[in-house]
Amino acid sequence: MLTLGGTIAMTRTAAAPGVTPTLTGSDLVRAVPGLQGVAEVMVEDFRQMPGASLATSDIFALVERLGRAEQEGVDGVVVTQGTDTLEETSYLTDLYYQAAMPVVFTGAMRNAASAGADGPANLLAAVQTAVSAEARGAGVLVVLGEEIHAARHVRKMHTTSPGAFESPNTGPLGRVAEGSARFHRLPKPIGPLPLPTGALPQVEIVTASLGSSGMLLNGLQDEVSGLVVAAFGVGHVPENWCSRLEALAAVMPVVLASRIGSGPVLTSTYGFAGSESDLLARGLIGAGNLDPYKARLLLAALLAVDTPRPEIAKAFLDRS
Repeated sequence: MLTLGGTIAMTRTAAAPGVTPTLTGSDLVRAVPGLQGVAEVMVEDFRQMPGASLATSDIFALVERLGRAEQEGVDGVVVTQGTDTLEETSYLTDLYYQAAMPVVFTGAMRNAASAGADGPANLLAAVQTAVSAEARGAGVLVVLGEEIHAARHVRKMHTTSPGAFESPNTGPLGRVAEGSARFHRLPKPIGPLPLPTGALPQVEIVTASLGSSGMLLNGLQDEVSGLVVAAFGVGHVPENWCSRLEALAAVMPVVLASRIGSGPVLTSTYGFAGSESDLLARGLIGAGNLDPYKARLLLAALLAVDTPRPEIAKAFLDRS
């Protein structure tokens, strides 16, 4: 078990007005009845911070640690962290993780000092999933609320609910019941990307909103290596954005995603200025089913290894 901090490890102390990450991995394990009957759990406190403070460099270090764990003969790894960024960190890990050893992310929506804290149950279900033979080779998984999700599809859909995590486009892969993981289906295998030697290129998200002037697009060609547009609906933006997006797409990859967070960006249904077909004709790249946050990570990962523009478009088709 590799711990990164987050709400699952948070309690109240006299030093702060609210909860902060204070519990170690050993503390978390001791709070779970029956856990040692499922597996021999070795604990490593990898980071201890809120999910919002994690960086891509922390995830690169995590991916490298996962590779060493496989070589050490570990049968599965559970990663605990804050839910603020869990959908992004698990997805970024999935982009780079190369081994068959199960890797399961989990966390908590209620801190350890709360009545009805969900951390212990989530941790138990994550371990029960990590020891499952079916989880081998299934890519990075996310387990909360006894549901098993693929990292590439899961999203946090509520700010406080214990049932906050869903896979809106596909549904969960399965559930944990009676102490074991029960898969309804397994995700399609997708090959990993090469782990970069340095920081990811800078990619930002600009979100379309009613009446927006598009001023946030100004000057981006000098500041970022790529851009994701979180567009209206199936991939629409205000008409006054079109010329600026076309100019940006001429000098960098610009990916068209939907701010909705579920459902695909279309390709050829609408034809007005600022529609999906118009923007694609202007050189933008469709994100498929990927939400803007995952699209940003995929684009940055592809740029880090100098992926040609046609291959970037193909990667979004294959990985959405």
